[in-house]
Amino acid sequence: KVIITFTTFILLGLSHPPNLRTLLFLVFFCIYFLTQLGNLLILLTVWADPKLHARPMYILLGVLSFLDMWLSSVIVPRLILDFTPASKAIPFAGCVAQLYFFHFLGSTQYLAICHPLRYSVLMNGRLCTMLVAGAWVAGSIHGSIQATLTFRLPYCGPNQVDYFICDIPAVLRLACADTTVNELVTFVDIGVVAASCFMLILLSYANIVHAILKIRTADGRQQAFSTCGSHLTMVTVYYVPCIFIYLRAGSKSPLDGAVAVFYTAVTPLLNPLIYTLRKQEVKSALKRITAGRGVASANK
Repeated sequence: KVIITFTTFILLGLSHPPNLRTLLFLVFFCIYFLTQLGNLLILLTVWADPKLHARPMYILLGVLSFLDMWLSSVIVPRLILDFTPASKAIPFAGCVAQLYFFHFLGSTQYLAICHPLRYSVLMNGRLCTMLVAGAWVAGSIHGSIQATLTFRLPYCGPNQVDYFICDIPAVLRLACADTTVNELVTFVDIGVVAASCFMLILLSYANIVHAILKIRTADGRQQAFSTCGSHLTMVTVYYVPCIFIYLRAGSKSPLDGAVAVFYTAVTPLLNPLIYTLRKQEVKSALKRITAGRGVASANK
């Protein structure tokens, strides 16, 4: 094979019937708009309300919202273009940047569930800062390793990526060199790590359920189970598709693209609703902010 230095890649996007193109464009446009709106609302609320931004839990949720906004911006606008007549080409440097930021932002997301009943005692500003800084550093290192290993390889024609983003499995199929090392690193660094995190989270929830069963009132148990159920659903939606794809890095299943939509587009949309906007403290903060602006407008 002749080694070619690509200047662009062609993202083939999600497979879809042509007659659904307009509908899919509108669906993903709405997903992106609502994702940005919901997460921005959380950021502004946490920043504007002293009772919230003084608590580490809401700082962590604010960081999660910030990450979701950027993760969605790295992926979804490009996905929306797939349903328009616009060019599907992406510059080589743009492909590198998209892969890096996708893995940097995706791996930086975290869930602080350990010892939930002693959260207020264990968590403080210093620990919160360490968690955020550690997650960002680890995410940056992870993204750098994956991008470097992927794009150090020589690539041969054609330059068509059978996927909706520049991600490792799809890009590696175009390489004209042995990708065994890359597939092994992807399997361990993403697949095994994601599966391990998912199992640890399940164990954490098992401890939570054990604690909930000790609650004496039926209403208290019902409310706790409702909260845990929604949280566990989001964890599953994020981790299971990720595990499905990266534990099978060499697979060429047509389902991969549809599965990846869950943790690249759907999760950032639902996170604000599940983790933050349902909380009574956030609802109260929104009412205080709205009431304060109403009073300020009346006094002018």
